[in-house]
Amino acid sequence: MSDVKSYSELIKLPTFLERYRYLRIGGTVGDFTFNGHRLLNQALYRSPEWKSFRRQIAIRDDGCDLGCEDHKIMGSTKIYIHHINPITVEDITNGSPMIFDPENVITTIFNTHQAIHYGDESLLITEPIVRSQNDTCLWR
Repeated sequence: MSDVKSYSELIKLPTFLERYRYLRIGGTVGDFTFNGHRLLNQALYRSPEWKSFRRQIAIRDDGCDLGCEDHKIMGSTKIYIHHINPITVEDITNGSPMIFDPENVITTIFNTHQAIHYGDESLLITEPIVRSQNDTCLWR
């Protein structure tokens, strides 16, 4: 595989964990992605163009974490769109096509997104939580 990663390569990986490991960046918590340019980043993610693109990608990935059928994003869990090859301030200011390239994005949830950026597999929700009656009741 080359240094530039793609959605086409990613979806060939059969398991959630393999896909996570392919995407893992391994940064450090507290590293700033956009430093003092956070407003520029937020302007992009609030734009009508991004909202439309985001919707298309969520549909393409069938609302699944890392596009894995067995990891449906359910209920009120927010869908994130992760850039497979991270974007920069320059990419936003220069209108780089990679920002809206479907080959450069995948759907995730918050925990998966954090794990990708900070290389912490313990953040991943790999198995559905099996609930039982009264399992959250502290006094039973």
